[in-house]
Amino acid sequence: MIDQLVEKIKKTKAPVVVGLDPMLSYIPEWILKDAISKYGETMEAAGEAIWVYNKGIVDAVYDLIPAVKPQIAMYEQFGIPGLVAFQKTVNYCKEKGLVVIGDVKRGDIGSTSTAYANAHLGSVTVGTTVCRGFDEDIITVNPYLGTDGVKPFVDVCKEEKKGIFVLVKTSNPSSGEFQDKLIDGKPLYELVGEHVAKWGEDCVGSCGYSEVGAVVGATYPEMGKVLRNIMPKSYILVPGYGAQGGTADSLRPYFNEDGLGAIVNSSRGIICAYKQEKYASFGEKNYADASRQAVIDMIEDINRIF
Repeated sequence: MIDQLVEKIKKTKAPVVVGLDPMLSYIPEWILKDAISKYGETMEAAGEAIWVYNKGIVDAVYDLIPAVKPQIAMYEQFGIPGLVAFQKTVNYCKEKGLVVIGDVKRGDIGSTSTAYANAHLGSVTVGTTVCRGFDEDIITVNPYLGTDGVKPFVDVCKEEKKGIFVLVKTSNPSSGEFQDKLIDGKPLYELVGEHVAKWGEDCVGSCGYSEVGAVVGATYPEMGKVLRNIMPKSYILVPGYGAQGGTADSLRPYFNEDGLGAIVNSSRGIICAYKQEKYASFGEKNYADASRQAVIDMIEDINRIF
């Protein structure tokens, strides 16, 4: 899958992933009202509104970008109807030729990790039929439980030719409470980065990058520079651009000289663009067009650093 992602990044000239992280407060009133008129004030209405909202954005931006990243918690809060919207979103994005990065942050041990991996990347057999669950292309993984928590995901990646992004240094302000603590003289995030490089040693694609990538926040560029060197064959998923304070100038350390090696996420900055003063002229009805313009502006902003 890493080969496909890199190829799409090259083709679009856009090291950008759009985070499909919907909240009801983001959704234009006319979409929500229409859903409620069909289903009442129910979880089903919420799921329908999210799906319609997502579809509009995907239709507006799919030709500009290589990938999307739906955050599953934003869907799970609406129960089964929310997960139906998640599944419909994943399927539709794949139909549009996008790489789907499921931001699920799963991590456990043994058979539980295997079950998570099968649910999101692999398959299960029901009788004699092989069935797939959410079937994303890549997912995010929490490494806190160690190698036996990550290995099942790596094994499924090898079988299915899919990928993972392992949390190494996250963008949130309190990440340092654990991730920056020194262990044998090194910050914990460096030790995790070393393990990421090791876990991905035997699943490197023809592009030169591994199916085992890393999540490193845009808000910590100096740490990003160190981790880029520790994980030379790991693609880096970079959250924190825009709404969380990360800037294009802070992104340079995450990339290699050829402009590859990292993909930058923006969620609210894209899907809520119509609420920003800069894009207010589009109006609520044309929310998806505002998102398209925000993607164009983000691509231009990032590409100027090369």
